[in-house]
Amino acid sequence: MEQPLISIIVPVYNAEPYLDNCLDSIAAQTWENLEVWLVDDGSTDASPALCDARAAADPRFHVLHQANAGVSAARNAALERATGRYLQFVDGDDYLPSTATERLVRTAGATGADLVIGRFWRVAGTRKALQGHIRRDGVFTRREFAEEMLKAPANFYYGVLWNKLYRRSIVEEGRLRCDPEVSWCEDFLFNLEYIRRARLIAATAQPVYCYVKRPGSLVATQATLARTVEMKRTMFAAYKQLYQALDLYDEQKLRVYGYLVSAAKDGGSVALRPPALPKRRPESPRRRTRRRRTGMA
Repeated sequence: MEQPLISIIVPVYNAEPYLDNCLDSIAAQTWENLEVWLVDDGSTDASPALCDARAAADPRFHVLHQANAGVSAARNAALERATGRYLQFVDGDDYLPSTATERLVRTAGATGADLVIGRFWRVAGTRKALQGHIRRDGVFTRREFAEEMLKAPANFYYGVLWNKLYRRSIVEEGRLRCDPEVSWCEDFLFNLEYIRRARLIAATAQPVYCYVKRPGSLVATQATLARTVEMKRTMFAAYKQLYQALDLYDEQKLRVYGYLVSAAKDGGSVALRPPALPKRRPESPRRRTRRRRTGMA
């Protein structure tokens, strides 16, 4: 099989303690035909130097340095320069299983899929758990995949960029970019736009990513009620647009609305959950008898 070029995009911001492990895992991929775009987003630690050293040691790695503008702007800068047939995303504090890229690319080649999605390891300290909503190999039309999404609409599995492989021609034809004005769940918005343009989506039951859960992560620290409400409004509008385009909205309206009250899950923890209502105390037999006698509802 010909090895098409794969563009791996890595936004980096103050990831010094974890960056070498991340870059080592990319360099060790069994799929060797890579171009790796490291985008230093104004880091104030040793991350810029680590990126430069990697590029000097391995010609597949390229570095962009920019003033701090956020993860979306960093990814977009790399998208403007990527030349691979497919796109893969990695965060600077996570890492890849050695066969991740090969698994994704071979699945795309065997199925003709425009999007490939895989399961992932959730790593928390010494604990490791396999996560992923679709737990079997399969190929879906966009309509079938949209119906699968509604079973777990707020799951990281569907929302993030890093457990997927994208066909770059679709991204460029649609001029799809991450929205720099959205600081939270911007990757989910990108995915919803991409799915509207994907003809076939393939799922692999194999893990293709190691997501490292750390205290003070973005999801945990930004989960204020105001941000939750605003994010839900934005995401609901995008969900509604997708399901209307697929003629599924009327049929699945209640499940689409269910997104508004669903929690964002990474497979092991829950964030963005609205405060629970106080539990109603059980009614005593004496009070129930008195209420019935007086005719109170």
